[in-house]
Amino acid sequence: MSNLLTRGRTHSCGALRHSDVGTEVVLFGWVHRRRDHGGRIFVDLRDREGLTQVVFGPDIDAATHLAGDKLRSEFCVGVVGVVIDRGDNANPNMVTGAIEVEVHTLEIFSQADTPPISIADDDRIDTGENLRLRYRYLDLRRPSLQKNFITRSKIAFVTRRTMTEQGFLELETPCMVKYTPGGARNFLVPSRLNAGTFYALAESPQIFKQLFMVAGFDKYFQITRCFRDEDLRNDRQPEFTQIDVEMSFATPELVFAAMEALIGNVWREVLGVEIALPLPRLTWAEAMGRYGCDKPDRRFGLELVDITAATRACGFRVFEAAPCVKGICVPPQHAGALSRSQLDKLTEFVKKRENGGAKGLAWARMLDDGTWQAPFAKTLSPEITATLSAAMGATPGAVMLFVADAWRTTHQVLNALRLELRDQLELVPPGTHWEFVWVTDFPMFETRDDGTLVAAHHPFTMPRADQLELLQSDPGQVLAQAYDLVLNGNEIGGGSIRIHQPEVQARIFEILGLTPEQAQQKFGFLLEAFKYGPPPHGGIALGLDRLAMLITHATSLRDVIAFPKTQKGQDLMTSCPTPADEAQLAELFIRSVPPPPTPGGSAT
Repeated sequence: MSNLLTRGRTHSCGALRHSDVGTEVVLFGWVHRRRDHGGRIFVDLRDREGLTQVVFGPDIDAATHLAGDKLRSEFCVGVVGVVIDRGDNANPNMVTGAIEVEVHTLEIFSQADTPPISIADDDRIDTGENLRLRYRYLDLRRPSLQKNFITRSKIAFVTRRTMTEQGFLELETPCMVKYTPGGARNFLVPSRLNAGTFYALAESPQIFKQLFMVAGFDKYFQITRCFRDEDLRNDRQPEFTQIDVEMSFATPELVFAAMEALIGNVWREVLGVEIALPLPRLTWAEAMGRYGCDKPDRRFGLELVDITAATRACGFRVFEAAPCVKGICVPPQHAGALSRSQLDKLTEFVKKRENGGAKGLAWARMLDDGTWQAPFAKTLSPEITATLSAAMGATPGAVMLFVADAWRTTHQVLNALRLELRDQLELVPPGTHWEFVWVTDFPMFETRDDGTLVAAHHPFTMPRADQLELLQSDPGQVLAQAYDLVLNGNEIGGGSIRIHQPEVQARIFEILGLTPEQAQQKFGFLLEAFKYGPPPHGGIALGLDRLAMLITHATSLRDVIAFPKTQKGQDLMTSCPTPADEAQLAELFIRSVPPPPTPGGSAT
């Protein structure tokens, strides 16, 4: 066995300080950078905790100096040496920059070929992401990524401790489950032992955590993997991790308190930041009315203003005919950056929204005398412009931006416009500002184009207790005991109080168009369990990946998931998914069928 491994390292590469001068130390790590300055060789030695400069020289140890001459990038080595003061050569950019280690013993544990991706130049990496994912084990050596995963580990540790201290039990649920419709698309797993049948990979532990409540465990949590066969993007992966929580005899207030204790501890212990508790709250209606979306970014202003009533007889036909007219007022200190050409570009922006744009964007600039400079200004009387200016909170120099359209379109477009202005005008100041908000009282149902209702959350969400009668008379107006936790415009968690009363559940299924037979077929085991005294219960799930992404300021979930997939769902490192051979398929009672030809082309 290696002599150095037997002896063991004394410090990490980020631990040594000026107080360690004169100490003999053993360090293990990788060659981050190597510089030969004639008589001496300087190496930045790296491990997950940081960098330490180590020095080889003929005056320190001639044999070790010769061995050090062989070192190259990413060699894995161990060194023994004495810590010395760098004096005037101290490096203020390194936490260990006040010292260096004069090496008298070197052991090369393993050599390395020239890496295909840059590791040392972590702050200005220009290697394409596909190549980095192909060599992910090397990409993960980069200090910035290692810092992300150290932070992620701390989040998980604080979560487990905080939830345990609050009386929650960490319990596991299965990954291979019965397929139940209504959520995201599932991955299917064929059963070899049960020909022609399939498991689904769990998109969440929803039903099982409710069964834990039926079983009397009272408080459950789990840091769990979930799987969804969805189209991917920067903030979505086919497998992801949730902090999953459920509690018996729950009210929204109890759920909020448990989660706020967790958020407070995570931010304090991981970031050293105190979060003011309790967190602010908005109803869904308030969030939509003020920001145009149910996950508002409240770090800046530009709130939406409803001028529908004030424009019913304003003289401008576009406003008068629209079901909904709302606007954003850009204050003078920012409005000066909005030239006519930029306003034209914003008009094109709102028209070309991928989910359906607005017919146009009306704009007006308020002049010093209170009049408007606007393409439609002549259609409005001075009294109307004064009324609208007051409603919008405009002052001279401000620019007002209006959308007049259907309610949904107006809010979707103004939300997108608001975020576009945030980025264009740099409205969020440099530095980190953490703006949390609970969004509550979501609609119970959403209306499809054909007029039928679907569950806005999931079919086990409890309606508000004061609106149960509306389930019979006007279900489309019912609000749910559902809630989301939003941070800086990102939904980081969502949950609800669950239905535990059979008659309420039966009515919900009826509204959703499920017959008793269909409900029994799809959810029979849960409905059966609810015959045996289920407690009132509710919970929430926080996205651990998204939390880690926001806390580390990463731009993609792939920077906080160790071995992620590409946007096509591929693992470039292991080259999967891969075809299965005929023998494997036969064992699973499956036959591979070529996809149909694409229109105008051949099968691929």
